[in-house]
Amino acid sequence: MNLPLLIGIVIAYLLIMSGLAYLGNKQTRTAEDYLVAGRRAHPVVMALSYGATFISTSAIIGFGGAAALYGFGMLWLAFLNIFVGIFVAFAAFGVRLRRMASNLGATTFPTLLGERYQSRWITAFSGLMIFLFMPAYTSIVLIGGGRFLQETLKVDFNVGLMLLALIVGLYVVTGGLKAVLYTDAFCALVMMVGMVFLLFKSYFVVGGVLNGHEGLSAMRDLVPADLVEQGHRGWTAMPEFGSPLWWTLVSTLIMGVGIGVLAQPQLAMRSMTVRDNRSLYRAVLIGGVFMFFMTGTAFMAGPLSNLYFHETRGEIAVDVAGGNIDLIMPIFINQIMPEWFLYLFTLALLSAAISTISSLIHVQGAAFGEDILKTLGVKSGKGSLNLSKMGVLVGVVAAVILAYILPGSVIAQATAFWFGICAAGFLPALVGALYWRNATRAGASASIVTGFAVSIFGFLFLHQKEAAAIGLSEALFGKETLLPYPWTHVDPLVYALPVAAAVLVGVSRMTRSSLAPVRKQIQRSFAGVGKNGSAATESRDAADVTCRRRG
Repeated sequence: MNLPLLIGIVIAYLLIMSGLAYLGNKQTRTAEDYLVAGRRAHPVVMALSYGATFISTSAIIGFGGAAALYGFGMLWLAFLNIFVGIFVAFAAFGVRLRRMASNLGATTFPTLLGERYQSRWITAFSGLMIFLFMPAYTSIVLIGGGRFLQETLKVDFNVGLMLLALIVGLYVVTGGLKAVLYTDAFCALVMMVGMVFLLFKSYFVVGGVLNGHEGLSAMRDLVPADLVEQGHRGWTAMPEFGSPLWWTLVSTLIMGVGIGVLAQPQLAMRSMTVRDNRSLYRAVLIGGVFMFFMTGTAFMAGPLSNLYFHETRGEIAVDVAGGNIDLIMPIFINQIMPEWFLYLFTLALLSAAISTISSLIHVQGAAFGEDILKTLGVKSGKGSLNLSKMGVLVGVVAAVILAYILPGSVIAQATAFWFGICAAGFLPALVGALYWRNATRAGASASIVTGFAVSIFGFLFLHQKEAAAIGLSEALFGKETLLPYPWTHVDPLVYALPVAAAVLVGVSRMTRSSLAPVRKQIQRSFAGVGKNGSAATESRDAADVTCRRRG
């Protein structure tokens, strides 16, 4: 290890991050600055921050390892990340979400839903779900960063975990979302350099694109027998349709994350930070290119690692990693990268961890201070901003505790769990809020509760991996799962999302009479939504809305 070089790179990195966090802190004066960056973020900064928040070590380490196990079928997730996660999220949802949030003065995702449906209960319950379940996602991002430090720098896993948590906690507490945006954008640039190099290096070490794919296809007979029984047909083919592996890949990893991104609170908030719709449209191209190199690289390098390890060690990737797929990418990266670039790539992976953790911790803090305590009438001598900072500290502690509790090979699965449960719980109500004026408070409330309840029931009693690990079904009914295959491998998102959507429509139609007293509020919510005015026009309209709110 070239210790002087490593120390120099790390010091330069920390100085830049500290400078950006300080800049964000200096520009943070109000609660709106802390929560939504004053609604004046530059589209490039927003797009890079969004991408860096979306792509964490869970995508590079966890999903890269999953791709090493499942093969190139994971590239369907890369497609959904770009089309749904960038184009739909910005050009369709984002423009409506931004304008409606401005109309209602909403600074958090739960507040937006609560104000749109005129329900303090929706705000508090949504904030509670975020505060309770998001630490599970935050913890696996911490695990990914800690595992990479463990393999690359031979740092003790516990030390790496605590160091990441400490760094993130400090600058999120002090700088708010402006500090998060600035540091995320810088992290995104570092990640981009590292991932572009990894993509070309991965194909180079296996002899190029054609040789790499042909060699990997020829390794079909080396797939472990237990994976073949579950439907694995080689790393360059999709699993057998309807097989256990197919259901896990498609329903959990691809659909869970690919669709669940639309209802991610930490990502939806990015649309609230820009000043007009044009900023969101400009962010589409930047975000799309960034997402291609981030997810595309991880999902191509993962399968190729099998060919590389077979040629150099005579083993496939999962065997080299001792069965823990979370270690595949760190080992592969350490094997193929030159020493000088390995340190830079270490920063790329740390940037991925820090950028995502900071956004998650920021959202948890906002959920604690703004959505739960403030909505319930709890006050602090220093205002809601102080409550949010308290929530940040609680979120950091919860994430660290879970990082020690969760087992190995859990990163990809836990990510899909969080994305899927958010989609089932929030997505129907969010779509109703943005597109359907006749969606009622009762319909949205019932939909949110149903989505979360059905998802949690599915994980406890139907989906085998979680049900077996938790053991509640075994304790109550004497068997791991209540229903036979394929329900044991079908992700709860597949049935929870349609059920929640049906509940939203059905209950809203049955409670249409409740819309009459809130028609003015609905009209205010939709004022200018779906219109593409100029920046000047939008600013003038926003000022009018602000004046009406204040007076």
